[in-house]
Amino acid sequence: MSIFSSILSKLGFGNKNAAFDEAAAAPSADSAAPVAAPTAISSVDVVAKLEGMASSNTEKLNWKASIVDLMKLLGIDSSLTARKELASELGCPADKMADSAQMNMWLHKAVLQKLAENGGNIPAELLD
Repeated sequence: MSIFSSILSKLGFGNKNAAFDEAAAAPSADSAAPVAAPTAISSVDVVAKLEGMASSNTEKLNWKASIVDLMKLLGIDSSLTARKELASELGCPADKMADSAQMNMWLHKAVLQKLAENGGNIPAELLD
């Protein structure tokens, strides 16, 4: 499993087609009867989940600004090696990979952007 997949999993991002798959697989008593359309799965409230995790964490983690703190909060390895692997997964430019501070800033924004692209409701001020 990729590191980003682990992040999605820890935040509760599931199979977006699960409701459709279950509806399609369910046998109908009368094959001529209409099948109810699957309901849309709501977006993941990433901020609420992370704030909840942060409030019960003994460390003061600034997940809104730090990729290391975000990864720690999620219980994911936040070592430089793991961050480099995640940065590679997400397509970090080579010039930023050479400088850990620049890579960390790029990576934090990229993770939040990817969460938004996958249905997470990330506030605009965290994406800028």
